[in-house]
Amino acid sequence: MEQVAYTRSEPLARGEMAAMVAADIQRGAFVNLGIGLPTTIADHLRPEQRVTLHTENGMLGMGPAAVGDRIDPDLINAGKAPVTELPGASYFHHADSFAIMRGGHLDVCVLGAFQVSAAGDLANWHTGAEDAIPAVGGAMDLATGAREVWVMMTLQDKTGGPKLVQHCTYPVTGLSCVTRVYTERAVFLLSPDGVRVRESFGCTVDDLRGIVEVVLQGD
Repeated sequence: MEQVAYTRSEPLARGEMAAMVAADIQRGAFVNLGIGLPTTIADHLRPEQRVTLHTENGMLGMGPAAVGDRIDPDLINAGKAPVTELPGASYFHHADSFAIMRGGHLDVCVLGAFQVSAAGDLANWHTGAEDAIPAVGGAMDLATGAREVWVMMTLQDKTGGPKLVQHCTYPVTGLSCVTRVYTERAVFLLSPDGVRVRESFGCTVDDLRGIVEVVLQGD
């Protein structure tokens, strides 16, 4: 059995999570970053990676978040946050943007989630709570259209419950689509063979087994 790497003695901060995901994106990839925490990945991509970011409101070539006098109110991402543009950026109709998503033209999408199941099912648009505002947006298009679906989320919800579960109890966005989950405590790789811990931060695999509701491979 492959040994799990314990790379540090404490959980990752959110910026460190974003930097880790950014470093794992292959050179030259076309990538969509979901609303919320995943959008911070844009701030950690290196120019030499030559990654092209797509945003579903109709842009290719998105850069890092815009701050100060770089903010243009007409230049935003799908979450309405101000962003920058990189040389060669292009803009197009919303329908064309969804054609990119649905047509298999994205190498990776990184989404947030309320739950991810051991089978790779994704639930990220509605908790089922009466006062929750359901907002699936383009998530289901990304979950089925991207070549790889990664999730970036906290390992536990606000009540301390696990977000990596055996079966999703929230409405599902996509089935068997997630292949990788990044959290502050570990990186999980999902496949038909099960869930493997690639590396952990500030805890052991046994510690993780006491938190999540899935069978974990790893020592």
